[in-house]
Amino acid sequence: MSPLPTLARRLGLPEALGISIALLCPSVGMAFNVTLSVQAAGAAAPLTFVLGTTVALIVALSFVAFSRRIPHAGAAYAYVADAFGPWAGTVAGWTLMLAYFAFSSSEAALTANFIIATLGDIGLHAEAFGLPIAAGAVIACAWLARRDAKLASRLMLGLEFVSMAAIFALAMIILRHVAQAHAWSSLPFSPRGAPGGYAALGYGLVFAILSLAGFESAATLSEETVNPRRAVPIAMLGSLLGAGLFFVIVSYAVVMGYGLNHMDTLASAQAPLDSLARQNVGPTFAGMLNAANAISAFGGLLAALTGAVRLLFALSRAGLAPRLAVIDPVHRTPARAVVVGAIMVLVPLCLALIRVSPADYCGYLSTIGALASILVYAAVTIAETVEAIHVRRAIWAILGITGTGALGYAMLCSIVPVPAPPANLWPYLVMAWVGLGAALPLLRPSLKLHDDTAPSALLSQS
Repeated sequence: MSPLPTLARRLGLPEALGISIALLCPSVGMAFNVTLSVQAAGAAAPLTFVLGTTVALIVALSFVAFSRRIPHAGAAYAYVADAFGPWAGTVAGWTLMLAYFAFSSSEAALTANFIIATLGDIGLHAEAFGLPIAAGAVIACAWLARRDAKLASRLMLGLEFVSMAAIFALAMIILRHVAQAHAWSSLPFSPRGAPGGYAALGYGLVFAILSLAGFESAATLSEETVNPRRAVPIAMLGSLLGAGLFFVIVSYAVVMGYGLNHMDTLASAQAPLDSLARQNVGPTFAGMLNAANAISAFGGLLAALTGAVRLLFALSRAGLAPRLAVIDPVHRTPARAVVVGAIMVLVPLCLALIRVSPADYCGYLSTIGALASILVYAAVTIAETVEAIHVRRAIWAILGITGTGALGYAMLCSIVPVPAPPANLWPYLVMAWVGLGAALPLLRPSLKLHDDTAPSALLSQS
């Protein structure tokens, strides 16, 4: 039997951290998700980010436990397969791949949206060029992902830090103004800040959890990372803690910047950071924020595409499409999977942006990606619970059960009450994709019978 195709093991902690922090995309998340959290929880939005980070950390511990045992490019695919067999692993990997492709397409649309806004700040109207800009961003990211994984990963980290620094600077300016006015308040960190009580706080928690989706993407670089059992867990936990702290601080600054008596205004704001930047600094800084968000969205696109391609490569190597498991002999990257992955992002993007605005398209695809992520996270926490019970690790079993329960609640709040059209269709689309993944071993028997990509095989190579 021919040996497994291997990726170049030349990445370190910065590269693993880069893909996780870029896919989390804290800058873009704060530009949009704080408004959603305020709509649900009012002035207590910062508290929802505290709770959301706590829940996400509990879920992340299951990924950490598996990543220390099984360094695999398929991440959740290998983790679930280790607990429940190849069929369940295939479904998990296939579903996570949907999440990453959805996030890729979403970030491409966002990149176009923010570039158009940045050009508008200097008097250039480029609204008609949304599709070419988005498609160009996908092609550029595919070129980077195909050519040099190390360069691409470091670029992700650098781009996101630049964007986060700009937004954090705005938050510090706002909080300085709050201090000068002696207007500090602890209400944003109290359940009393949520007008709808604990139910509203719980619904706001959903948006906080979804804001932190993507922390696990470092695991998809496990086969390319030196000492993955150390670097990958640190990258996942570090990116999650860093992003969570960023969300808490900036959301507090945004709430206080608008004022506790103006939550209705914040809840309906289309671009709260832009408004605060113009009010507290000036239009030039607001334009800089738009540029920073465009940079962040591009980094998020690169991260999501990188993760999607690694999953496609892992599944292809396992028997889905062996021709896509070919590795570039020069750059040692999954070259064919990169090309096919870029096409899978471009096709729906081009079809949709002809009729749908980039902002709306981003919202649609982000929801699809979030729903798929929740299902995969739940599968991994259940898998860790089962394995922990098997080896009698009580604390890890309790953490797995707690994470599964929290994810189940988040999923329930995402679909009940039924969202308005077309968002009501997205759960059905995700379930159809999951159903197709469940049928794949029947359509491609090699996925069920192929043993070379079993976790034990990868462990022997690491």
